[in-house]
Amino acid sequence: MSLFGSYQPLYSFSGFFVGMLVGITGVGGGSLMTPLLVLLFGVHPATAVGTDLLYAAITKTAGTAVHGMHGRVNWRVVGLLASGSVPAALVMLWIMAGVNRESPAVAHTITFSLGCLLLLTALMLIFRGQILEAIRKWRGERGKLAPRTIAVMTVILGLVLGTLVTMTSVGAGALGVTVLLVLYPQTDVREIVGSDIVHAVPLTLIGGMGYWFIGEIKWSMLFALLVGSIPGIVAGSLLAPRLHERSVRLILAVTLTVVAWKLILP
Repeated sequence: MSLFGSYQPLYSFSGFFVGMLVGITGVGGGSLMTPLLVLLFGVHPATAVGTDLLYAAITKTAGTAVHGMHGRVNWRVVGLLASGSVPAALVMLWIMAGVNRESPAVAHTITFSLGCLLLLTALMLIFRGQILEAIRKWRGERGKLAPRTIAVMTVILGLVLGTLVTMTSVGAGALGVTVLLVLYPQTDVREIVGSDIVHAVPLTLIGGMGYWFIGEIKWSMLFALLVGSIPGIVAGSLLAPRLHERSVRLILAVTLTVVAWKLILP
């Protein structure tokens, strides 16, 4: 009863807006949803992160099914990422459980980290192609990496993603896909994206369940967000072919930069 009794239509409207942008650009909802909850609705950063992690786990499950059915998943890469990200997520949850999450210092740490990752996401949206080209050129001058080195670096990437995603709910898309494209340049981009999405499901689910365990999930808010975001993602996916992707990504990058500025320098 409490789930529906405290239903807020504004959350659903925000969920629809975020879902539509996700459908159009493919940018992860965490880059948009968590800062929206913190800045617009005044939700505590830890509650915003925890709720958004469960939101991401639910919405990304559909993407996992689609990529899995089309065979666009490299399960070895997913396993290497998870071997680093899952332990890192558990350690981060243990840290979050042990600190006073109501203290201004903890809230500032989360919002500052979130702001920095949003800036990184904005840069990737605009300059990913140039960054990848520069790194590939640099790699080409030094020869190919050994398979064992690539495997170790993938595990380290998982470790970083597990820490960042559990702390801020952001990072898996912008950082993960870019680094994977560098480590596996011969792999199809769709397979990289599919593997990243599949890896994000257990990572966000573990993070979300951990935040639930420590009491930082707002279920009525999660329900309202899902009510809006699921049709939003469908609408965005249908609208995407009619829009100029480069222009949309540029507008989104500018928006993320402004939001990041407000989080870093409140």
